[in-house]
Amino acid sequence: MSGSMRTFEQPIKDKSFYRAGTLKRIRRTNHQLDQLDNHIVTVLIDDHPQSVRHIFYRMTDPRLPESVEKSDAGYRHVQDRCVKLRRSGRIPYAWIADMSRRGYYVHTYSDASEFISKMAGLYRADLWAGSDHRCEVWCESRSIASVIQRVCTEMAVDLYPCGGFASLSFAHYAAEQHNRMKDYRPLTIFYIGDYDPAGVMIDRSLERELRLHLDSRIDMSFDRIGINEYQIAEFDLPTKPRKKSDTRSQQVISTVEAEAMPAHILRDLLRYSIESLLPEGALHAAKIAEQSEREGLKILAKHLRGAQ
Repeated sequence: MSGSMRTFEQPIKDKSFYRAGTLKRIRRTNHQLDQLDNHIVTVLIDDHPQSVRHIFYRMTDPRLPESVEKSDAGYRHVQDRCVKLRRSGRIPYAWIADMSRRGYYVHTYSDASEFISKMAGLYRADLWAGSDHRCEVWCESRSIASVIQRVCTEMAVDLYPCGGFASLSFAHYAAEQHNRMKDYRPLTIFYIGDYDPAGVMIDRSLERELRLHLDSRIDMSFDRIGINEYQIAEFDLPTKPRKKSDTRSQQVISTVEAEAMPAHILRDLLRYSIESLLPEGALHAAKIAEQSEREGLKILAKHLRGAQ
Protein backbone atom coordinates (compact mmCIF):
# COMPACT_ATOMS: atom_id res chain seq x y z
CA MET A 1 0.00 0.00 0.00
CA SER A 2 1.51 3.33 -0.97
CA GLY A 3 2.19 6.02 1.59
CA SER A 4 -0.12 8.48 -0.18
CA MET A 5 -3.10 6.14 0.05
CA ARG A 6 -2.66 5.86 3.82
CA THR A 7 -3.08 9.57 4.40
CA PHE A 8 -6.72 9.88 3.27
CA GLU A 9 -8.27 10.68 6.62
CA GLN A 10 -9.86 14.13 6.16
CA PRO A 11 -12.65 14.75 3.63
CA ILE A 12 -11.88 17.19 0.84
CA LYS A 13 -13.84 20.42 0.85
CA ASP A 14 -13.77 20.90 -2.90
CA LYS A 15 -16.43 18.84 -4.67
CA SER A 16 -14.29 18.66 -7.78
CA PHE A 17 -11.50 16.21 -8.41
CA TYR A 18 -8.85 15.52 -11.02
CA ARG A 19 -9.04 12.65 -13.46
CA ALA A 20 -5.96 10.45 -13.07
CA GLY A 21 -3.25 11.17 -15.60
CA THR A 22 -4.56 14.58 -16.71
CA LEU A 23 -4.84 18.09 -15.40
CA LYS A 24 -8.48 18.30 -16.39
CA ARG A 25 -10.80 19.25 -13.54
CA ILE A 26 -13.92 17.10 -13.55
CA ARG A 27 -17.19 18.12 -11.90
CA ARG A 28 -20.08 15.72 -11.59
CA THR A 29 -23.59 17.00 -12.18
CA ASN A 30 -26.16 16.74 -9.40
CA HIS A 31 -27.71 13.79 -11.23
CA GLN A 32 -24.35 12.01 -11.39
CA LEU A 33 -23.74 12.68 -7.70
CA ASP A 34 -27.18 11.26 -6.87
CA GLN A 35 -26.34 8.11 -8.84
CA LEU A 36 -23.02 7.69 -7.06
CA ASP A 37 -24.66 8.28 -3.66
CA ASN A 38 -27.33 5.71 -4.45
CA HIS A 39 -24.64 3.15 -5.36
CA ILE A 40 -22.89 3.76 -2.04
CA VAL A 41 -26.12 3.49 -0.03
CA THR A 42 -27.13 0.28 -1.81
CA VAL A 43 -23.74 -1.33 -1.20
CA LEU A 44 -23.89 -0.47 2.51
CA ILE A 45 -27.50 -1.63 2.94
CA ASP A 46 -26.50 -5.02 1.52
CA ASP A 47 -23.25 -5.32 3.50
CA HIS A 48 -22.12 -3.32 6.53
CA PRO A 49 -19.91 -2.28 8.16
CA GLN A 50 -17.38 -1.52 5.45
CA SER A 51 -14.33 0.71 5.38
CA VAL A 52 -14.24 3.66 3.00
CA ARG A 53 -11.56 1.85 1.02
CA HIS A 54 -13.85 -1.16 0.55
CA ILE A 55 -16.62 1.12 -0.71
CA PHE A 56 -14.17 2.89 -3.02
CA TYR A 57 -13.22 -0.34 -4.76
CA ARG A 58 -16.88 -1.25 -5.22
CA MET A 59 -17.42 2.17 -6.83
CA THR A 60 -14.59 1.61 -9.36
CA ASP A 61 -16.64 -1.12 -11.07
CA PRO A 62 -16.91 0.11 -14.71
CA ARG A 63 -20.27 -1.64 -15.03
CA LEU A 64 -21.85 0.94 -12.72
CA PRO A 65 -23.75 3.78 -14.40
CA GLU A 66 -21.61 6.20 -12.38
CA SER A 67 -18.24 4.75 -11.39
CA VAL A 68 -15.11 6.49 -10.07
CA GLU A 69 -11.51 6.38 -11.22
CA LYS A 70 -9.03 3.98 -9.64
CA SER A 71 -6.95 6.87 -8.38
CA ASP A 72 -6.18 8.89 -5.28
CA ALA A 73 -8.68 11.50 -6.43
CA GLY A 74 -11.34 8.83 -6.93
CA TYR A 75 -10.77 7.62 -3.38
CA ARG A 76 -11.06 11.11 -1.96
CA HIS A 77 -14.28 11.68 -3.88
CA VAL A 78 -15.88 8.52 -2.46
CA GLN A 79 -14.67 9.50 1.00
CA ASP A 80 -16.26 12.92 0.62
CA ARG A 81 -19.60 11.41 -0.47
CA CYS A 82 -19.54 9.02 2.52
CA VAL A 83 -19.08 11.99 4.85
CA LYS A 84 -22.04 13.82 3.32
CA LEU A 85 -24.24 10.71 3.36
CA ARG A 86 -23.60 10.17 7.06
CA ARG A 87 -24.14 13.80 7.97
CA SER A 88 -27.39 13.86 6.01
CA GLY A 89 -28.64 10.76 7.84
CA ARG A 90 -28.92 8.56 4.74
CA ILE A 91 -26.49 6.03 6.20
CA PRO A 92 -25.77 5.39 9.91
CA TYR A 93 -22.34 6.41 11.15
CA ALA A 94 -21.71 2.84 12.38
CA TRP A 95 -21.96 1.48 8.83
CA ILE A 96 -18.53 2.93 8.05
CA ALA A 97 -15.81 0.96 9.83
CA ASP A 98 -12.80 2.90 11.06
CA MET A 99 -10.25 1.83 13.69
CA SER A 100 -7.74 4.55 12.83
CA ARG A 101 -8.93 6.84 15.64
CA ARG A 102 -10.17 5.60 18.98
CA GLY A 103 -10.46 7.15 22.40
CA TYR A 104 -9.18 5.72 25.67
CA TYR A 105 -11.90 5.48 28.28
CA VAL A 106 -12.06 5.09 32.05
CA HIS A 107 -15.14 3.17 33.23
CA THR A 108 -16.51 3.83 36.71
CA TYR A 109 -19.49 2.35 38.57
CA SER A 110 -21.77 3.55 41.35
CA ASP A 111 -21.47 0.27 43.26
CA ALA A 112 -20.64 -3.43 42.95
CA SER A 113 -24.13 -4.33 41.75
CA GLU A 114 -23.85 -1.95 38.79
CA PHE A 115 -20.42 -3.36 37.96
CA ILE A 116 -21.71 -6.95 37.93
CA SER A 117 -24.77 -5.94 35.92
CA LYS A 118 -22.63 -4.24 33.27
CA MET A 119 -20.07 -7.04 33.17
CA ALA A 120 -22.79 -9.69 32.75
CA GLY A 121 -23.19 -8.68 29.11
CA LEU A 122 -19.47 -9.11 28.50
CA TYR A 123 -19.23 -12.65 29.84
CA ARG A 124 -17.90 -15.10 27.25
CA ALA A 125 -17.78 -18.88 27.50
CA ASP A 126 -14.51 -20.48 26.41
CA LEU A 127 -15.38 -21.35 22.82
CA TRP A 128 -12.01 -23.04 22.30
CA ALA A 129 -11.98 -25.23 25.43
CA GLY A 130 -12.93 -28.36 23.50
CA SER A 131 -10.78 -27.65 20.43
CA ASP A 132 -7.48 -29.32 19.64
CA HIS A 133 -6.29 -26.00 18.18
CA ARG A 134 -5.84 -22.37 19.05
CA CYS A 135 -6.24 -19.47 16.63
CA GLU A 136 -5.54 -15.79 16.14
CA VAL A 137 -5.85 -13.35 13.24
CA TRP A 138 -3.33 -10.83 11.91
CA CYS A 139 -3.95 -8.26 9.20
CA GLU A 140 -1.90 -5.64 7.44
CA SER A 141 -3.96 -2.56 8.31
CA ARG A 142 -6.50 -1.12 10.74
CA SER A 143 -8.78 -0.61 7.76
CA ILE A 144 -9.03 -4.37 7.33
CA ALA A 145 -9.23 -4.93 11.09
CA SER A 146 -12.25 -2.65 11.34
CA VAL A 147 -14.12 -4.83 8.84
CA ILE A 148 -13.26 -8.25 10.29
CA GLN A 149 -13.31 -7.35 14.00
CA ARG A 150 -16.93 -8.46 14.40
CA VAL A 151 -16.08 -11.98 13.19
CA CYS A 152 -13.04 -12.19 15.47
CA THR A 153 -15.11 -11.09 18.47
CA GLU A 154 -17.88 -13.60 17.76
CA MET A 155 -15.38 -16.42 17.23
CA ALA A 156 -13.35 -15.43 20.34
CA VAL A 157 -10.01 -15.01 18.57
CA ASP A 158 -7.47 -12.24 19.11
CA LEU A 159 -6.96 -9.76 16.28
CA TYR A 160 -3.66 -7.99 15.58
CA PRO A 161 -3.52 -5.19 12.96
CA CYS A 162 0.21 -4.83 12.34
CA GLY A 163 0.12 -1.62 10.26
CA GLY A 164 2.51 -2.84 7.58
CA PHE A 165 5.76 -4.44 8.71
CA ALA A 166 5.13 -5.26 12.38
CA SER A 167 7.54 -3.78 14.90
CA LEU A 168 9.88 -6.15 16.69
CA SER A 169 8.23 -5.24 20.00
CA PHE A 170 4.74 -5.99 18.68
CA ALA A 171 5.67 -9.44 17.38
CA HIS A 172 7.64 -10.21 20.55
CA TYR A 173 4.69 -9.17 22.74
CA ALA A 174 2.27 -11.40 20.81
CA ALA A 175 4.60 -14.40 21.07
CA GLU A 176 5.16 -13.84 24.79
CA GLN A 177 1.41 -13.81 25.36
CA HIS A 178 1.27 -17.39 24.05
CA ASN A 179 4.37 -18.45 25.97
CA ARG A 180 2.90 -17.26 29.28
CA MET A 181 -0.31 -19.23 28.67
CA LYS A 182 1.67 -22.49 28.53
CA ASP A 183 -0.97 -23.86 26.18
CA TYR A 184 0.84 -26.17 23.79
CA ARG A 185 -2.02 -26.92 21.43
CA PRO A 186 -1.15 -26.18 17.77
CA LEU A 187 -1.52 -22.49 16.99
CA THR A 188 -2.97 -21.38 13.66
CA ILE A 189 -2.53 -17.79 12.52
CA PHE A 190 -4.70 -16.49 9.69
CA TYR A 191 -3.30 -13.47 7.86
CA ILE A 192 -4.98 -10.94 5.54
CA GLY A 193 -2.95 -8.39 3.61
CA ASP A 194 -2.33 -6.68 0.28
CA TYR A 195 -0.99 -8.55 -2.72
CA ASP A 196 1.86 -6.28 -3.77
CA PRO A 197 5.68 -6.35 -3.57
CA ALA A 198 5.64 -5.16 0.03
CA GLY A 199 2.49 -6.98 1.09
CA VAL A 200 3.74 -10.45 0.16
CA MET A 201 6.84 -9.84 2.27
CA ILE A 202 5.04 -8.54 5.37
CA ASP A 203 3.53 -11.86 6.37
CA ARG A 204 6.83 -13.67 5.78
CA SER A 205 8.62 -11.18 8.00
CA LEU A 206 5.90 -11.47 10.65
CA GLU A 207 5.98 -15.26 10.62
CA ARG A 208 9.75 -15.24 10.97
CA GLU A 209 9.62 -12.89 13.99
CA LEU A 210 6.87 -14.87 15.71
CA ARG A 211 8.74 -18.16 15.28
CA LEU A 212 11.87 -16.52 16.66
CA HIS A 213 10.17 -15.73 19.98
CA LEU A 214 7.53 -18.47 20.26
CA ASP A 215 8.12 -21.39 22.62
CA SER A 216 9.50 -24.29 20.56
CA ARG A 217 6.84 -26.58 22.04
CA ILE A 218 4.11 -24.62 20.24
CA ASP A 219 3.51 -25.89 16.72
CA MET A 220 2.53 -22.78 14.73
CA SER A 221 1.05 -22.73 11.23
CA PHE A 222 0.82 -19.43 9.35
CA ASP A 223 -1.81 -19.17 6.62
CA ARG A 224 -2.33 -16.17 4.31
CA ILE A 225 -6.04 -16.46 3.51
CA GLY A 226 -6.14 -13.21 1.54
CA ILE A 227 -5.17 -11.76 -0.81
CA ASN A 228 -3.63 -14.38 -3.11
CA GLU A 229 -3.33 -14.99 -6.86
CA TYR A 230 -6.24 -17.42 -6.92
CA GLN A 231 -8.62 -14.90 -5.34
CA ILE A 232 -7.65 -12.16 -7.78
CA ALA A 233 -8.91 -14.29 -10.65
CA GLU A 234 -11.80 -15.96 -8.78
CA PHE A 235 -13.40 -12.70 -7.61
CA ASP A 236 -12.22 -10.53 -10.53
CA LEU A 237 -10.54 -8.09 -8.13
CA PRO A 238 -9.39 -4.72 -9.50
CA THR A 239 -5.63 -4.63 -10.03
CA LYS A 240 -2.99 -1.95 -10.47
CA PRO A 241 0.37 -2.40 -12.20
CA ARG A 242 3.32 -2.61 -9.84
CA LYS A 243 5.67 0.32 -9.64
CA LYS A 244 8.62 -0.14 -11.98
CA SER A 245 10.91 1.28 -9.31
CA ASP A 246 9.94 -1.45 -6.81
CA THR A 247 12.37 -4.34 -7.21
CA ARG A 248 10.94 -6.49 -4.42
CA SER A 249 9.05 -9.73 -5.13
CA GLN A 250 9.46 -9.77 -8.89
CA GLN A 251 6.81 -12.50 -9.24
CA VAL A 252 4.13 -9.94 -8.35
CA ILE A 253 3.10 -8.34 -11.65
CA SER A 254 -0.19 -6.69 -10.71
CA THR A 255 -1.07 -5.43 -7.23
CA VAL A 256 -4.33 -5.73 -5.30
CA GLU A 257 -5.19 -4.15 -1.96
CA ALA A 258 -6.99 -6.35 0.55
CA GLU A 259 -9.86 -3.86 0.63
CA ALA A 260 -10.58 -4.70 -3.00
CA MET A 261 -12.17 -7.92 -1.73
CA PRO A 262 -15.86 -7.24 -0.93
CA ALA A 263 -16.25 -6.99 2.83
CA HIS A 264 -18.86 -9.74 3.16
CA ILE A 265 -16.68 -12.19 1.20
CA LEU A 266 -13.70 -11.33 3.39
CA ARG A 267 -15.73 -11.93 6.55
CA ASP A 268 -17.20 -15.19 5.22
CA LEU A 269 -13.75 -16.44 4.24
CA LEU A 270 -12.37 -15.68 7.69
CA ARG A 271 -15.35 -17.21 9.49
CA TYR A 272 -15.07 -20.43 7.46
CA SER A 273 -11.33 -20.65 8.16
CA ILE A 274 -11.79 -20.20 11.92
CA GLU A 275 -14.75 -22.57 12.18
CA SER A 276 -12.68 -25.31 10.50
CA LEU A 277 -10.59 -25.46 13.70
CA LEU A 278 -13.55 -25.81 16.07
CA PRO A 279 -15.50 -28.93 17.06
CA GLU A 280 -18.90 -29.18 15.40
CA GLY A 281 -21.55 -27.25 17.33
CA ALA A 282 -18.99 -25.49 19.58
CA LEU A 283 -20.27 -21.99 18.81
CA HIS A 284 -23.89 -22.92 19.49
CA ALA A 285 -23.00 -24.64 22.77
CA ALA A 286 -20.91 -21.65 23.89
CA LYS A 287 -23.76 -19.23 23.23
CA ILE A 288 -26.16 -21.31 25.35
CA ALA A 289 -23.63 -21.44 28.19
CA GLU A 290 -23.04 -17.68 27.95
CA GLN A 291 -26.74 -16.89 28.20
CA SER A 292 -27.14 -19.07 31.29
CA GLU A 293 -24.12 -17.53 33.05
CA ARG A 294 -25.20 -13.99 32.17
CA GLU A 295 -28.63 -14.56 33.67
CA GLY A 296 -26.97 -15.83 36.84
CA LEU A 297 -24.81 -12.72 37.07
CA LYS A 298 -27.86 -10.48 36.63
CA ILE A 299 -29.60 -12.27 39.50
CA LEU A 300 -26.51 -11.77 41.67
CA ALA A 301 -26.53 -8.06 40.83
CA LYS A 302 -30.19 -7.79 41.93
CA HIS A 303 -29.40 -9.49 45.24
CA LEU A 304 -26.57 -7.04 45.88
CA ARG A 305 -28.83 -4.06 45.17
CA GLY A 306 -31.43 -5.46 47.57
CA ALA A 307 -28.87 -5.94 50.32
CA GLN A 308 -27.74 -2.31 50.25
